[in-house]
Amino acid sequence: MRLAPPGNLRLPSAPMTDLFQPSSGILEGAVHRYALRVYFADTDLSGVVYHANYLRWFEQARSELLRLLGIEQRSVQEAGEGAYAVADLTIRYLLPARLDDVVVIETRAEEMRAASCRMHQQAWRGTDLLTEARLRIGFVGPDGRPRRQPEAWRKAFAAIAPAKESK
Repeated sequence: MRLAPPGNLRLPSAPMTDLFQPSSGILEGAVHRYALRVYFADTDLSGVVYHANYLRWFEQARSELLRLLGIEQRSVQEAGEGAYAVADLTIRYLLPARLDDVVVIETRAEEMRAASCRMHQQAWRGTDLLTEARLRIGFVGPDGRPRRQPEAWRKAFAAIAPAKESK
């Protein structure tokens, strides 16, 4: 492959921020899918993905799901209203992912409450289920205590999660 000399390089006509945006994945019905690739930094000495990286990937997928739903976490957090925090997590490791694998994280919201949401996440390589987690995420105020999620957020989640009345 022959590269053009630097003097012949064409600059993009659109700003760089318009051209290069990370993927937020896709939302198909009630299922969010977020694809990623396994990099060398994700693996341990045995060449498989280090177990804690699945938690990081699951967090990234949940954050991108919120973006697709129009939930702006940063503005609410900066306004001192609160933020989401993982309250409970159960994870099962079934098969290892390896360097250069394409992994798709699927996220489903299983139950929505006033201050929390239960979710199910799975990491897939093709048709192989690698890891799955069930978790409860709560909305907490700056003092760390649970509080009702912003109304707009509950409405956004209503499109993908069954609601359950708080007791």
